[in-house]
Amino acid sequence: MENKVAVVTGAAGGIGEAVVRALAARGVAVALVDRNLDRLDEIAKEIRNEGGRAEPFPIDVTDSSQVESVIDEVEQHLGPIDFLVNGAGVLRLGQAKELTDQDWSTTFAVNTTGVFFVSRAVVNRMVDGGRKGAIVTIASNAAATARLEMSAYSASKAAATMFTKCLGLEVSKFGIRCNVVAPGSTDTPMLTAMWEDTSAATQASIEGVASAYRVGIPLGRLAQPTHIADAVLFLLSDQAAHITMHDLTVDGGAALGH
Repeated sequence: MENKVAVVTGAAGGIGEAVVRALAARGVAVALVDRNLDRLDEIAKEIRNEGGRAEPFPIDVTDSSQVESVIDEVEQHLGPIDFLVNGAGVLRLGQAKELTDQDWSTTFAVNTTGVFFVSRAVVNRMVDGGRKGAIVTIASNAAATARLEMSAYSASKAAATMFTKCLGLEVSKFGIRCNVVAPGSTDTPMLTAMWEDTSAATQASIEGVASAYRVGIPLGRLAQPTHIADAVLFLLSDQAAHITMHDLTVDGGAALGH
């Protein structure tokens, strides 16, 4: 992977940051994409201080013109893109009958349309440049397992999952692979922001909640962001050279292998 170029969206978040650091540690030049410029600057500076290559690119992935402009800028600064990780995401909780129009539209704008905008921009440049590459979309085990109060999130991740697989089918003839990583409960700010009592909520996630139809986590722990990053790097790497349109669930068994 050394000397390759990667774009990671959601780079200021827990899983996105872990992916960025893992790629940089393997000699990849990483474009950090997120709306949180201050955090992007911090991460990029830390990576450069450690001898890696990382550049921040603040962007709203729901704006196609911004996406096109920034992807051009990435290639001008770092070179042709080899890898894309779609990690940007938002979570709006609530029963379906109580979700607002804005809850629904924002969730799909980031989790689904953003994946489409960035993937389209990167794939077009890969194809036009005659380059092979790899794309990984970070979805969720909730894309295939119904969860209470997560209808918008689950539906958006299911859509992003199928979009990525269809894209993978279309671009396979160009040597571009497209895969999905589906995390379960992961120790990130997105998860812990849902909880008032972190200790009790962690235990409930692990042990399961019958009234919420959650079976718990058989491996007995939350995932760490690095667990998800390891799966992403595998699917980007040459070790996964014959894998495309695959959905790799990383949830400690919470979806019972679904």
